[in-house]
Amino acid sequence: MSLLDRLFKPSEPEELGPDIAFGRYTDAHKSKEQFEAWDKAIKAFENKDYLEAYKAFLDYLFDTEENNLEKHEEKGTLHFTLFQGSKKVQGEANRLGVKAEAKVAHANELKSSFARRMLELNFSLEYSRYALTPNDEITIVFDTAAADGSPYKLYYALKELATSADKQDDLLLDEFEQLEALDNSHLIELSPEEKSVKYQYICSQIDQVLKLLDRGEPDVKTYPGAFSYLLLELCYRLDYLIKPEGFMMEALERMNRIYFTNSGQNSLQKIYTLRGELEQLRSRSQEEFFKEMYRVKNSFGITSPIDHQKIRDIITGELHNMEWYLENGHREIALAIPSYIVGYCLFTYAVPRPIRDFFHLYYHIIESEYFRALGFPTPYRDAESGQLKKKAIKKRIKVIAARHEDPYPFLSPKTNLLDFSSIVLFARSFLLMIDQFDLSSQKTR
Repeated sequence: MSLLDRLFKPSEPEELGPDIAFGRYTDAHKSKEQFEAWDKAIKAFENKDYLEAYKAFLDYLFDTEENNLEKHEEKGTLHFTLFQGSKKVQGEANRLGVKAEAKVAHANELKSSFARRMLELNFSLEYSRYALTPNDEITIVFDTAAADGSPYKLYYALKELATSADKQDDLLLDEFEQLEALDNSHLIELSPEEKSVKYQYICSQIDQVLKLLDRGEPDVKTYPGAFSYLLLELCYRLDYLIKPEGFMMEALERMNRIYFTNSGQNSLQKIYTLRGELEQLRSRSQEEFFKEMYRVKNSFGITSPIDHQKIRDIITGELHNMEWYLENGHREIALAIPSYIVGYCLFTYAVPRPIRDFFHLYYHIIESEYFRALGFPTPYRDAESGQLKKKAIKKRIKVIAARHEDPYPFLSPKTNLLDFSSIVLFARSFLLMIDQFDLSSQKTR
């Protein structure tokens, strides 16, 4: 950052707009206080001061932005509640050990079909297990003796329990009519307006991609890679912008698995399979979508951290593929490639904080109509012509860079690399700008 930039650093107000969450939660970015709590938990456990170890461990898990944990101590027992998506993990810990459980669903009628599913799921679990309570409630349970309950084990065990319960409840309720939801009072209901905007966006974007597939330009059999970009980019974009739960979340994750799993299918067969997944998603009713649109708190992320060099490798490996489509007039496919890079990184990894902010800005610019419909100010493109607004975009880039100046003093985005002549060329140049970031800290220089 230049001397003038430091002297006249832009103020840092957040973009005004509705309180709407985007993208996947990550617990990879811990605060200084959380790391100190972890060290305290390890030391207390080594000294066999188990209750103090559990207190410090829960402090490590507590995210002040998510407000994801409640705890209190009573007669030598620590009672706690962790929130993970649509589920609550309730537990207690004392000098003898730890026990935790998350209730998944209530069975109005006992059937061998979902009981068999519980047994199958148990085979994939390492620390916890599904069980049936005397009240016919499907629950997932973990317990350990104090001597075996190190902070390392507790973290992975509670993560397994919480994420499994969160993933399975909506899927089981959708599949088995004998099951009903349990306490969901902690879920935050979205406004009818937000639900409507998100539903319309889902439908319109799926329709657009299916229309491009049907048009067959270029020929899907000759250029299957082009349509792979289109389908996967949409998958990742819906995951980030809609932040779905339940059936839709699983459908998008399944699309990702289908494409990247070596199942014996060639690229063309996978495209048809992905198309079928999108068509199934599109066929769902508005009511089915609405019942899975809610806001949640989380304690554990499901994505692993990634550094800037890995992001650069992804940009370098994929971005050049848009050249042929640009030269031959296939602009929708050309634009899908930088959008695929952004979406893939956000879907698969916990990217560094400044990269996440710039990727979000990318979507805010590219999908300005959607953000405007949600109620966000969209100064980056003209509402009627869609023309890019150079001054507003550069100003926002400076604000984001200033926000992360302390941990990344050499960030200094090269806005001179940006090409504002078209949205496709801008998208490419925006990623080239990110590729040139310097995320080294003062300590590493």
